[in-house]
Amino acid sequence: MKISQFKNYLVIAFCVAAFLVNAQIPNVPGDFADPSVIKVGDTYYASATSSNWLPAYPVLKSKDLKNWQWTTNIFPEKPSWAEHYFWAPELSYENGKVYVYYTARRKGGTLAVAVASADRPEGPYTDHGPLVEQPMGSIDGFPMRDENGKLFLIWKEDGNSQRKPTIMWIQEMNEERTQLLGERKEMFRDTDKWERNLVEGLSILRHNNYFYAIYAAAGCCGSGCTYATGVARSRSLHGPWEKYDKNPLLTEEGDWKCQGHGTAFKEGDKYYFLYHGYHKMGGVYTGRQGLLKEFRFTSDNWIEFDKGFIYSENNYRSKIHFSDNFNKRKPGVSWNWSVFHEPEITIASNKLNLSVGSGTKPAAILAQKTYTKNYKMSVDVFPRKSNTDAGITIIGDDDNYVAATVKVNKLSLIHMAKGKETVITEVPVSNKRKIGLQVTVTNSTELQFAVKDGNNFRNIGNIISGKQLPPWDRALRAGLIVKGDRQSKGVFDNFTLISTGDY
Repeated sequence: MKISQFKNYLVIAFCVAAFLVNAQIPNVPGDFADPSVIKVGDTYYASATSSNWLPAYPVLKSKDLKNWQWTTNIFPEKPSWAEHYFWAPELSYENGKVYVYYTARRKGGTLAVAVASADRPEGPYTDHGPLVEQPMGSIDGFPMRDENGKLFLIWKEDGNSQRKPTIMWIQEMNEERTQLLGERKEMFRDTDKWERNLVEGLSILRHNNYFYAIYAAAGCCGSGCTYATGVARSRSLHGPWEKYDKNPLLTEEGDWKCQGHGTAFKEGDKYYFLYHGYHKMGGVYTGRQGLLKEFRFTSDNWIEFDKGFIYSENNYRSKIHFSDNFNKRKPGVSWNWSVFHEPEITIASNKLNLSVGSGTKPAAILAQKTYTKNYKMSVDVFPRKSNTDAGITIIGDDDNYVAATVKVNKLSLIHMAKGKETVITEVPVSNKRKIGLQVTVTNSTELQFAVKDGNNFRNIGNIISGKQLPPWDRALRAGLIVKGDRQSKGVFDNFTLISTGDY
């Protein structure tokens, strides 16, 4: 190595090291809202909101609360009663059984809190259906035993969705976790100015002679979010509940904003809170990401959170370089598709066959989470084996995406905005057996598509804006798309998704 080359190497190494020291990296990177965590044996398991992506509710595991591995998903398919909005799974482990209390919208109904169970965290899970469904909606279920050992379900009535007060309710539950008993009782509601007419996402733990309810308040989501975290306490699970006069305890800190909705737990003699927040750089495009803080009990019996976060740079770095050569029998656990349109997926001869299949939308999408504001995605498409427009996409939801597709010898750039499709440009491409497609995303919103000519990629069209793509409660995903009728199929290989810059 020449001296000049060595100097350049040192400069690059220093910059990378400085970034890792100064950046506040999430504990669980990527779209991981409303997280919940349990410990079984010597292993922690965490899950989070999947909203309108399937499979529903990822299950991650860790030995050290820092390095997480995505192992499975709770529901490979939608429960028969549910339609969409798979929110806020609350994991619980008791007497050798794992329970998940989750929120979903009933077909033809409103939001409900339901429960499923399994003999181990990796499943399989048996769904037991809804426990409570109020006219304005019921969300964010949390199980807790009172001072006498009786089991209760606590949840939020979704009054804010109809500009009504939001109330946290409590009601006894049978030991089978299949039915609520007796009468429900109000715990507390949105009474403080900082709560902005909304309280939700409650997690309760008991310490000494108090029950502590760590809860979220204000606006959870989107670029104008106002989310924050407070605490209330009571000597009885049934109240009366006293809110801390120093609330909110978590608002904005360092690189993170809109912090809240998680699970409090004890490890050894320390207490932790796994919750979510938006990174100020990635924002709504990388979504609400998993954060971990330590907290302690004060001398006057309240809660105090540490400054700073617990994270692992190795965990973060491993998430931003993903590749799939489709050499296994089925796609890995991190691939997602829409709850409204499940594609038909097969893998043969190390090629992914993605068919439109049944659904309510004219396109089927198979996608991966994104983790940074700068990234690059590429894939090989086989137009001679495909019978429809097939390509790559940056997607917010079914009605909002940008895509580049090829069919025979034509490439199309497509912008779907609020369900209305616009063909931005169409250009001829060589009728090859294999065509490489690529999109480079800069600052989360600048999308430059390209096609491979020989060994190099050639830009197609101008930079396209992705500013309007994210839904109110989800981050962007990057992946594959096929368009057409039920029998339409695209064939793919060599998928990569790689970060090309800082966080």
